[in-house]
Amino acid sequence: MTAAATARRADPLTGAHVSFPRVLGSEWIKFTSLRSTIWTIAVTLVVMVGFSLLMAWGMSFAAEAPEGQGPPAAEGSMMGAAAVVTSYGLAQIVMAVWGVLVISGEYSTGQIRSTLTAVPTRLPVLAAKGVLMALASFIVGALGVALSVLATAPMLSSNDMSLDLGDSATLEMLLGVPLYLTGITLLALGVGALVRHSAGGIAVVLGLIIVLPILTQIPLDFIDTIAPYFPSAAGERIIMGEMTGAALSPWQGFGVFMVYVVVALAAAGVLLRRRDA
Repeated sequence: MTAAATARRADPLTGAHVSFPRVLGSEWIKFTSLRSTIWTIAVTLVVMVGFSLLMAWGMSFAAEAPEGQGPPAAEGSMMGAAAVVTSYGLAQIVMAVWGVLVISGEYSTGQIRSTLTAVPTRLPVLAAKGVLMALASFIVGALGVALSVLATAPMLSSNDMSLDLGDSATLEMLLGVPLYLTGITLLALGVGALVRHSAGGIAVVLGLIIVLPILTQIPLDFIDTIAPYFPSAAGERIIMGEMTGAALSPWQGFGVFMVYVVVALAAAGVLLRRRDA
C-alpha cells in the first residue's frame, strides 16, 4: 500500500509540465557550476588574443616601410582586421570541443537520465542548451575580438594598419568571428547529442572543420565545385569578406553553414525523443 501510494504521488511529478524558463534556469545552474566552462572561456580568450598578437607582429614586421610609405588607409585597415580575425582557426577547435562536451558529458556520467526524467518532453533540454551555448559562444567570441583589437592596436598603428571601425568591410570581418564561432559551437552541440560520446563527437566535428577541407587539395573538378559548400568553408566566408571569384558571398556562405547547424540540431532533437537515454 505504501509503495503504491508513493508511486501514485511520484507520477504527477514526473509527467508534470515543466516550463521552458525553468528548464533554462536548470541548465544555467549546470552550465555555471562546471569548472570546464571557466577553463574553456579562459583558453579561448588567451588563444584569440595571443594568436592575434603573433599575427600582428608578423604582419607589422613584414610591412615595415619608411614613414609615409605604408599601405593606403583602406588596405591597411583590412590587413589589420586580418591579423585580428585569423585567431578564429584555433578558437574554433576549443569551441567545438566545448559544444560536444556540454551534452556528451551528461551521457558519460549518466546525469542525462535524471535530466530527461525531470523534462519528459526532452526537446526543451536541447533547446535550453542551445540557447545558453549560442549566447555564451557569441559573447566569448565578441570579447575575444574586442580584446584582440585593443591588444594589437599599438603594433598595427605603428605600421599604418590601424583598424577603421567605421568601414563596413572591416566591421563585417570582426562580427563574422563571433557569428562563426557560435555556429561551430551549435554544430558541435548537435553532433554531441547525436553521437552521445565525447571522443566520437569531437572526432566527427574536428573531421568536419579540419579534415574535410583538406580534400580540397585533391585535383578533381567536382571537389572544386562542392568545396565552397563544405561546413567550415562556407562559414568562413563571413570572416573572409568579399572575394573576387568566390562561389558564395559572405552572407550566402554563412547561410549555407547555418543549414548544417540546423540540420544537426534537428536530427539531434528527433533522436533525443526516440532513443533511450
